[in-house]
Amino acid sequence: MARRDRPTPILWQFRYSHFNEKARWALDFKAIPHVRRSVLPGFHMLPMYWLSGQSAMPVLQLGGRTIADSTAIIAALEEQYPEPPLYPRNARQRERALALEEYFDEHLGPQLRLAWFFETLPASDFAAAQLTAGADTFTQRSFRVAFPFVREAMKLKMGLNAESAKAARDEVVTALDRLEAEIQPSGYLVGDHFTVADLTAAALLSPVVMPHEFPYPLLRICRKVRPATGRASHVARGSAGPLTSTGATAASRTKWPRPGEGGPGVVRS
Repeated sequence: MARRDRPTPILWQFRYSHFNEKARWALDFKAIPHVRRSVLPGFHMLPMYWLSGQSAMPVLQLGGRTIADSTAIIAALEEQYPEPPLYPRNARQRERALALEEYFDEHLGPQLRLAWFFETLPASDFAAAQLTAGADTFTQRSFRVAFPFVREAMKLKMGLNAESAKAARDEVVTALDRLEAEIQPSGYLVGDHFTVADLTAAALLSPVVMPHEFPYPLLRICRKVRPATGRASHVARGSAGPLTSTGATAASRTKWPRPGEGGPGVVRS
């Protein structure tokens, strides 16, 4: 079936989430026209249970299937939209890329999320504004009123406390060490091309780096408040170059205009 004859995929997302950014980036990288439907944390749970039988985000409706989890989403996209590839064609390289994706999914993404929210949730106005970026005024105000309850639910679900936040920060540093050690002579994590391993590392580190290429405006506001420092400041820099010696790049990300600027087929965001 030609691409133009396929139903338009629908991505259910949080605007500000690094795992959701991973799925968005894969769709953009493959230039797949799609609809983005943004929901708010907490209020998303019942609709997502109805849609997919679980509450985690993102969720992609693709060709009659409902797919939860960014890794599963990328696997489905590789199957239906194989070009340009995110999985290496070489079997050994593919195995390495998928192993690195799994490592960053398990040992970087959740830990960075926990450490980030430990720092930001106490600042109610800032955190509520972050989580409702792009929503209408009524939604933003209503969410701010409900935010104390949302915050406690988030803390409970993540097991968020000073001890867990410290452990999470330590594991993020370990993941950065692993990232640096895995960079190949080409500058990429696997072979000499941008793969799912590079995408995963860069997307999951986006809350630390706060790159200008991030598709929603609040991150640019956050950048003024919490600029990235140290090794992580190099993550997701550049437009199409390989990984730097100190982190992951946003290779290919800036090839695509952001939503609202004529992006590769984003119908609604």
